[in-house]
This record gives sequence, C-alpha cells and structure tokens, in this order.
Amino acid sequence: MLVDSHCHLDFDVLADDIDGVLARARENGVSHMVTISTRIRRFERLLAIAAAHENVFCSIGTHPHNAHEELDISIDEIIALSQHPKCVAIGEAGLDYHYDSSPREAQAQSFRSHIAASRLTGLPLVIHARSADDDMISILEEETEQGAFPFVLHCFSSGAELARRGLELGGYVSFSGIVTFKNAREIQEAAKFVPADRFLVETDAPYLAPVPHRGKSNEPGLVRHTAEKLAELRGTSFETIAEQSTANFKRLFSKAKLDR
Repeated sequence: MLVDSHCHLDFDVLADDIDGVLARARENGVSHMVTISTRIRRFERLLAIAAAHENVFCSIGTHPHNAHEELDISIDEIIALSQHPKCVAIGEAGLDYHYDSSPREAQAQSFRSHIAASRLTGLPLVIHARSADDDMISILEEETEQGAFPFVLHCFSSGAELARRGLELGGYVSFSGIVTFKNAREIQEAAKFVPADRFLVETDAPYLAPVPHRGKSNEPGLVRHTAEKLAELRGTSFETIAEQSTANFKRLFSKAKLDR
C-alpha cells in the first residue's frame, strides 16, 4: 500500500477525470491521497472532492505564489477551516524565490501565519521551499524556538543542508518524481540519508511526472515509480519503502484514518 501525500486533485486536468484518476491509483496500489490547498478562498472546491471520496483527504492553506492575495485571512480563520474531519494538514505554505510571484515579505508573513496555525492545531504543515534555503532555515529555526510544530518539506528539491536542518528540527522530507530524473543527483543523495522513519512519497500531481512518464500529466497512481526509485537508491525493496512511507504518513498525518 502506498499513500500519495501531496497532489492537486482540484486542478482541472485531474478534476475532469477524477473517477479515472482514482481508479488508476487503486490499480497501482495507492490506497489514499491528500489533495493540497493552494488558495484558502478555493477551499470549498477542494473539500468537495475530499468529502466525496473516502480515500481522499485535504489540507487548508495558501501557496507562496498567492501569499499576497490572502494576507487578510487570519490565523483563527485557517484554524476554523482546518476543523473539518477530512482536513488533515495546514498548507501548502512557504517560500518560493525561483518565481517570486508574490513579494518575499508577503511570503514570509503568510508562512509564519501557517506555522502558527500548525502549532495551535497540531496538524502537520506542508512546506513549499524553492530557491530559498537560507531564509527557510532561519524561519524554521526561529519559529521552532517559539514552540515546536510538525512539518514536512514537500517535493524536496533543495540543498542537503535544508534537509539536514529540517530533520534536526523534527521535520519529515517528502520525495516526488524529481528523484527519478537523471540530473537530480543532490536530491538522490538526500534520499539516501533521510532516516527510514522520516520520509514520505508524493506526486505533486499534475506536475513532475516521474520517469518513464516525464513530460506528461502526473497523477497519484504514478507515485509508485518514485517509491521504486527510492528502493533502488536506499538499497532495499519496493515493499519496504511502501511499508515505511505509509507508516510515516500515518504518524505525521495522524488525523487521516486509513482504515476507512
């Protein structure tokens, strides 16, 4: 059994074929998935998908690209929306300096609000970090000093130092189809040293389809290829990776009940 810990089922390419997407996931041994929020004001669309399918959960949060659009949404509002039974995480939120679609000050402000919501609810924070390693480390360290909070560095594509510091602070690291790419050596090295009890697998669908589907639309069933690559890199079996990543998911996303 595998769990896709991060996908975007509300994006049209997946939403338009949701039954087919879920059927293909089952065929590939993917039992559950979390469809991740990128805009709080679109939460109802996301929640409708999760509520309609027993094996789909969701999160609540604002992607750093959209941080400047939702700064008026309070921490209390995020917490209130997170109380729905199918909402199992906060985010995704964080820093993205690759595109800088939102001012960096707005990204940091939004990120810290999501950290507060995670700390107060105990729900894991799904962190987006791209080309912002130093500032990400600084904020994580500063905020952890104010009180620990559960988190995962999703779709890990950063330097090894961020992975190590994240792990030291109690976080998890999630690997996507990027780890199957030939030029992803640094990410592949990180996949080797992350402890067995601290890694997850994900697709970030519909983006970042793994080899041999690279360049095509991604979907939860393809997370199997990421798990197979991790098994190769870590010198173990696919079955072991599936068992470990699912156990880790259950521990971090403890609100999600996989026996439904």
